[in-house]
Amino acid sequence: MGRGEIILDVRNLRTHFRVGSDDLSILRGVSFTARQGETLAIVGESGCGKSVTVHSVMRLLPKNGRLTGGQILFHDNGRTFELHKLEPFGKEMRSIRGRKIGMIFQDPMASLNPVYKVGDQVAENLLQHFKLTKHEAQRRIVEMFASLGIPEPERRILDYPHQFSGGMKQRVMIAIAMICNPDLLIADEPTTALDVTIQAQIMELMGKLKKEQNKAVILITHNMGLVAETADEVAVMYMGRIVERGLVERIFHNPSHPYTRALLRSVPVLDHGKTERLETIRGATPSPAECVTGCEFANRCDFMTPKCRSGIISAYEIENGHLVRCVLFEGAKELPNE
Repeated sequence: MGRGEIILDVRNLRTHFRVGSDDLSILRGVSFTARQGETLAIVGESGCGKSVTVHSVMRLLPKNGRLTGGQILFHDNGRTFELHKLEPFGKEMRSIRGRKIGMIFQDPMASLNPVYKVGDQVAENLLQHFKLTKHEAQRRIVEMFASLGIPEPERRILDYPHQFSGGMKQRVMIAIAMICNPDLLIADEPTTALDVTIQAQIMELMGKLKKEQNKAVILITHNMGLVAETADEVAVMYMGRIVERGLVERIFHNPSHPYTRALLRSVPVLDHGKTERLETIRGATPSPAECVTGCEFANRCDFMTPKCRSGIISAYEIENGHLVRCVLFEGAKELPNE
C-alpha cells in the first residue's frame, strides 16, 4: 500500500529565542514531512523542542522567538505555501491557520476562555473563515459535538468551560481545531493530565478523523505507548535536532540511536509475576545556553567516542527512510541536507 501525499514539508528548520542578552538556538535544523492519512509522532523528553517545532510551523512563536533558517512548505490542492516567508499574523497566514491547519493546544484549561460559552468559542474559528449565518454555524457545531461524542450537543454548546470535565474540554479543543475541516491536524500533548480511559477515547477519536477523512496528523507526545498504538512514522528529538526518524515498526523493533534505545528502555512494561527496576536516562539534557560541540547526547551516552565531540554529527540512512544522526553509523548513506 502506497503512502499518502505530502501535506507539510519542513526542511532544516532553525528557531532562536532571545533570553536577556543571550540568543539561544532552540531548533537546530529540523526536517520532517506529514502525509495524508498518516500520523507523525514527534517524541522526546521535556525541553527537547517538540512544542517549539509545531509553534514554529504555525507561526505562533512568542515575541522573543524567531525563525532563523529553513523552509516550511504547505501543499494544498496543487499550490505550495512557503509559511516561513509569511507574516505570522498577516492575512495569508491567518487564512491557513485554523482553516487549513488545525491545532489542539496542550492545556484546554488555559486555552478555553472561562467567560464565554464553548459554542461561541468554536464558532469564532468557523465564522472567521466562512460566511455563515449564526444558525448555520450553530448547526455545524452541534454536528461536530455529536461526532466527538459530547452528549446533548444542542444544550452543551450553551455551557461554559467549567461545566465540562477534563476529557470533555479536550473534545471541545478538538472541535475548535477540526470545525473548519483542515487538511492537517497538530495535537500538542492532547492527553496530558487525562486518565487512561479518556486518553484512549481521545486517541480513538483522532484516529477516526485521520482514517475516515484522510487527514494528516502530527502528534506531539512523550508517551511512547500512545506512539506505538497510533503513529505511522516517528521522529525522535533531542535538544532541537531530530536524531532518529522512521516508520513506527522500525523505530520500535530496531531502535538505532542510543537516545531512542534509552527512551524505550524507560517505558514501564507490565509483565505479571515479573518485577524489574525501571531504567532511567542518566544525566540531564544540556541547557540551550551551553555551547555543545558534536553530539548533544554524548555526555549521557554509553557509546561515546572521541568522534562524538567533533563538529556537527551527520545523519545517515541505514534503511529506506530510516534516518539516524550518530557516528556509530558512519559508512552508511550520508544525508547532507538533514
